[in-house]
Order: sequence, then structure tokens, then C-alpha cells
Amino acid sequence: MFKTPLFFCSLALLLTSYTATANTLAEVQKRKYVKCGVSQGLPGFSNPDSKNQWTGIDVDVCRAIAAATLGDAKKVKFIPLSAKERFTALQSKEIDILSRNTTWTLMRDTSLGLDFAGVTYYDGQGFMVRKKSGIKSAKQLNGATICVNQGTTTELNLADYFKANKLKYKMVVFEKSDEVVAAYDAGRCDAYTTDMSGLYAQRLKLKNQNDHIILPEVISKEPLGPVVRHGDNQWGDIVRWTIYAMVEGEELNITRDNIKTMKSSKNPNVKRLIGIDGNLGKNLGLPQNWAFNILSQVGNYGEVFENNLGSKSPLKIKRGLNALWKDGGIMYSMPVR
Repeated sequence: MFKTPLFFCSLALLLTSYTATANTLAEVQKRKYVKCGVSQGLPGFSNPDSKNQWTGIDVDVCRAIAAATLGDAKKVKFIPLSAKERFTALQSKEIDILSRNTTWTLMRDTSLGLDFAGVTYYDGQGFMVRKKSGIKSAKQLNGATICVNQGTTTELNLADYFKANKLKYKMVVFEKSDEVVAAYDAGRCDAYTTDMSGLYAQRLKLKNQNDHIILPEVISKEPLGPVVRHGDNQWGDIVRWTIYAMVEGEELNITRDNIKTMKSSKNPNVKRLIGIDGNLGKNLGLPQNWAFNILSQVGNYGEVFENNLGSKSPLKIKRGLNALWKDGGIMYSMPVR
């Protein structure tokens, strides 16, 4: 007779127990703020200023969740985490949501007891080098010393790329992003590799940013998005549909400035989204005006992108893949109905 190993019995019991008791929404509403895990400082995504005021697209996702669940986008506590400690913090309930430029992969989605709730930025890994090196392509990096952030997908992507192109390299690994940037800036590495958006962001921190170039090759797919604990389906739905509400808001041209006038719109999609008709919030356990609160207090996806990463930010990153599907990108909301 087949006997189930004790480890798997214990794991199944633990997961069953967690699923039965998990109710992050109730905990957030009782606590009256969202605990949001963010980076230790990445401009455009999650970055504190001298007064510890946080900005970035990942930050705005958490503020949107607070607006949806608590009616107030300001009710968020931001907890900075390294790449190495981010998943443990979520698993141990130190945070309610991880919104920290994190790549959605099969292994992360299936082996950590966590779920990815959507994609907020489609990215890819690249390389930065000094202009004076004369390097114009990643294929010229044979024998290079490369700075990498520990506990990220960049390590495996780097190994795969160099193996596929029969190139040699030496990897220098650091736990914290600022340590990686400082090491590269001090000349300890010939190149620095991370997501392309991260390269643009971290270049702002270099002593002489104009002395560095980002190479054209994109060597991986890096879909970045928020992560929640597996088993709490309601909370996962709330995070997922918060993202979709922001994208749908842009599709329907609903902005922070015009949303009040949109209450008189004749468009049934607009009326449904902002809660004039129907009550889509009910199945999420949220009030009828959940999406109205998101769009009026935080803004639609396009506004958040441009303010943090695009034309209104120091990074000036083009929308590219992150443009709406109707504008040549792949950013797409499931039907809000």
C-alpha cells in the first residue's frame, strides 16, 4: 500500500489551514492600512526621497489598492526589501503585497506559495557599460566582469546568454541594488546587468551618468508585477482587478482631472467601471465606488506610467510594449463587466 510522505502530508495540512483562514482584506480593513513591500530604492518603480516620501509605479499600485479597499490611497506603509528577502517577507505575512519590480516566472509562481496578480511593466534584461570601453554590443563582453544583484532572475539569464553565445565572464554578486551600482561606478565591474528599466533608473545614481551607455540587446523577457500569497483568492482578485481598473481607465480616457465629469457619461463601460451602473465591487468584497476611488486618487495606468517612468519623469522611457493594445503595445485589461 502506498504511503504518503510525512512532509507532503504536513505541507498539505498547512496549505489547507492557510486557505481556510486567509483573509487579507479583513486584516487590512481592521488594521486600516496596507503593508506594501517595495525595493530599497529604484527610481521610477519605488524610491524614497529625503523626507521618506515614496514614488514610483510599484508604489502607485499599492496606493491604488489602498484606495480600492480603504477608500484612501494614503493608507499604505511601505516596507523596503532586498531581492533576497522579498519573498520571505510575503510568505511570513510581514507584508500584504509585494510590489517590487519582480519578474513572473513559472518556478516563482508554483514553488513559493505565492501568486502573481498581473503585469504592470513588460521589461527585459540588458547591459550597461562605460562609453570609453568602446563596446557597442553585448557580444563584445567576452571575458568581462559583470555586476549582478543577488536573488534575481538576472543571474540565470546572464548564464544562459553567455553560454548560448559561447562567451566567458566573471560574475560579481551583491545583495543590495545600491551595492551593485556603487561597485560598477567604482570600476569593479566592466558591465552592469539588470532589467532595462532598472538600467535607466540606476544610471541616474552614477557620478557621471553621461559616461555610460545601455547596450541594444534585450536578452530576456521580464514581466514585472505584484505578488500575493497563494490561497487567498479574494485578495488576489482585488490586486488583479485594481491593475485592470487602471488600464481600463486609460482605455476609456478616464483621468484624475475628468473623472467627476465622467459621472454624466453615456458610455455604459464608463458608467459600469466607476460605479454609476451596477455594482462590480460586490464580488470583490469592495464598495461600489472602488474603481472611482482608484482613478480619482491615483490615476489611470497611462498617467501613472508617464509620471513615474515616461515623459514626465527623469527616465523618459517610451511606452513600447507597455502601450495599450490599441496603440501598438500589449497592455490589455480583461473585460470589466
